[in-house]
Amino acid sequence: MEARASTSPSPQRPASMGRGGGGGGGGGDASAALSFIYRGWREVRDSASADLRLMRARADSLRTLADRELEHLLVSASTTVAAPAPPVAAGAPIAEVEFVRNRIQPKISELRRQYAASGDWELGLGRRVLEGWVAPPPPRGATTARVDLSGITAIRNALVPEVAGGGGASTAWWSGDEMEEEEEKEWEVVRMIRGGLKELERRSQSSGEILGGIPGPSELVEKFKSSLKSFNMEPLGSKQSGVKESSAFKGTMPLSLTGGPMEVPPLDLTEIMANLVRQSGPFLDQLGVRRELRDKLVETLYSRQNHSLSADSSLLGDDNSTDELDLRIASVLQSTGYHTDDGLWNEPSKYEVSDNKRHVAIVTTASLPWMTGTAVNPLFRAAYLARNSKQDVTLVVPWLCKSDQELVYPNSMTFSSPEEQETYIKKWLEERLGFESNFKISFYPGKFSKERRSIIPAGDTSQFISSREADIAILEEPEHLNWYHHGNRWTDKFNHVVGVVHTNYLEYIKREKNGALQAFLVKHINNWVTRAYCDKVLRLSAATQDLPKSIICNVHGVNPKFLKIGDKIMADRENGQQSFSKGAYFLGKMVWAKGYRELLDLLDKRKSDLQGFKLDVYGSGEDSQEVQSTAKKLNLNLNFFKGRDHADDSLHGYKVFINPSISDVLCTATAEALAMGKFVICAEHPSNEFFMSFPNCLTYRTPEEFVARVNEAMAREPQPLTPEQRYNLSWEAATERFMEYSDLDKVLSQPVTEGVHRSKTRRTIQSNLSDAMDGGLAFAHHCLTGSEVLRLATGAIPGTRDYDKQHCVDMGLLPPQVQHPVYGW
Repeated sequence: MEARASTSPSPQRPASMGRGGGGGGGGGDASAALSFIYRGWREVRDSASADLRLMRARADSLRTLADRELEHLLVSASTTVAAPAPPVAAGAPIAEVEFVRNRIQPKISELRRQYAASGDWELGLGRRVLEGWVAPPPPRGATTARVDLSGITAIRNALVPEVAGGGGASTAWWSGDEMEEEEEKEWEVVRMIRGGLKELERRSQSSGEILGGIPGPSELVEKFKSSLKSFNMEPLGSKQSGVKESSAFKGTMPLSLTGGPMEVPPLDLTEIMANLVRQSGPFLDQLGVRRELRDKLVETLYSRQNHSLSADSSLLGDDNSTDELDLRIASVLQSTGYHTDDGLWNEPSKYEVSDNKRHVAIVTTASLPWMTGTAVNPLFRAAYLARNSKQDVTLVVPWLCKSDQELVYPNSMTFSSPEEQETYIKKWLEERLGFESNFKISFYPGKFSKERRSIIPAGDTSQFISSREADIAILEEPEHLNWYHHGNRWTDKFNHVVGVVHTNYLEYIKREKNGALQAFLVKHINNWVTRAYCDKVLRLSAATQDLPKSIICNVHGVNPKFLKIGDKIMADRENGQQSFSKGAYFLGKMVWAKGYRELLDLLDKRKSDLQGFKLDVYGSGEDSQEVQSTAKKLNLNLNFFKGRDHADDSLHGYKVFINPSISDVLCTATAEALAMGKFVICAEHPSNEFFMSFPNCLTYRTPEEFVARVNEAMAREPQPLTPEQRYNLSWEAATERFMEYSDLDKVLSQPVTEGVHRSKTRRTIQSNLSDAMDGGLAFAHHCLTGSEVLRLATGAIPGTRDYDKQHCVDMGLLPPQVQHPVYGW
């Protein structure tokens, strides 16, 4: 009574009563709350009941519509032609129409009745099959129309697999002998329909025109595909043990009826949790969690989902949720376009070699049109290594965004795509080679550092070399490439890793503020990374830092174009023509560290001894203004010109090349001048040791000797190069030295089936203490470079642990979050 009374409205009590201490006030509040809850529940119940009634009415309407449209389709298909074309006689029955009317229509009606009696799933079947398919009435006055064979074929191909796939679901409502009889009867009907449609299609191909009033082929097929698009992807009821796995479905991914990939929803939280639990198996085992309980948890989490892949799995009759989850993850990855060559499952294929050829990847820190040694020399090395048919060669160079290209490349030259820059590089090389180059060019993301005046890799450089081609790696400037390297260990991914040291970084750093301290730190970091990431290190000269696993050898040659210029000059001399009409010159990037400070000091100290001596200087760079103003202040007899290619015609007439630089490791310009038959005056320094064996190379140790060498060179003609000297300067000889001193000839000479696994076997089975220490150093470096704070503290460019959005746009890369998701698999 109290509950019923509380439903009627009551006058509002005064505020004082609401706060009173009497029991009557509290009972009134409780009654009001219960009344409010009851009214809300009743409204929800009534609304739900109305919605259910509306859903039933709509389902009945759709079912009736499906039956009517199917009958309309069959009636329109069986309509006889008003005036049949010859050779059929007027009024004669058409065999195909009679077949449709007498054989197919009764069987389809029987199938429709069976599916109509089997419940909600068959109702969904009729709705999805005929949704949106309303056959237009036959046009008035139409006498002939070509048979819509593609529509009939599509009906047959779609109907038979659905009946076959749904057989297990429909027969689940019977048991025992009745189930077997119904299955046999149903399959007999299917076979009759299939055979009849095949016969109709075959006979109609020769008859041409027999039926009218059927929609055109494209309209019929498109409507049928659109009506079945969702039908093929939805779950088909519970799994049945009697449904056998079809080889047609085995190993396939979900596809839409149009043949393209279907839209796959992303992984949700429960699927991520299921995958996390599955991958945490070893850890859960340590905690005492049984495997059965873990599998049950994975199945429970994943079974909450209702994705399209589950439908395919139910067709297969596979109860293993782990396999379904694997397929689900694979479908999501495939839909994003992501693929990876690395991973646990294809780890052995990393070291497989196809076509009995080895793969050499040359990774460098610069690229044309930046005319620097690390851009030019690796390019020629790739071209000459690729001449050997034993190996395929890939040159991997940095790609800079346009903002960085404007800072680095001369004459404001920029490229809009890596393909455009690759075309420029190949064209430049072909103009200087005497043969066609046969190697690939690949790019990795890089950023230009103004402070260091060099390019720093962004992200893991090794990932841009396919694991199937990860055989031999040549790291041009290995210390530079690995200062901030945060990715795969090179010696783990590649069988043999060779580092080539180009630059004397310690000499450059000592010239900066707090240079001694910085040089001390960089020296030990260089030792660290080269030991951790290289099998062998080649130093171009003794001017470089003494690194672990290193040996000294000049493995660089000169551009063949300079040797041809030298041959031409020698031929002119033999013909009595004047070879050199100009005096001395210096060429190099105009920064103080490239020898300009030493040059100005020498000329200033011995200005009185070099009266009348003029020197032309060619170069451009960051210190151009300061160098020229200093020379003017010292009143030196120098003529400054913009930088240009050393092979330029305007430089052929000079007889003496002066290079006082002691910061170079192996000056390329010095080798080019010797190749052209000129005198070279340089310091007696470890960086010039290779050139001292050439008679035209004049070295000095003091300013007095410098003056003597200048006077000697200006007073006589240089000697012609002997064939042996000419060959020692060539890239053919440099490549031979490289193959020998890097042990590459031994690696390539080993049989493919045995040699390919040599390094991996040595590191994993016969590891010694040194290998273990190298691995520990690599692991520690990987951990430290993963911290953005430590990277910035040591001078890294912000955001270079991964490539940025602009690199993704320019190079067509997936974002780093997709390449390396937090929840790995």
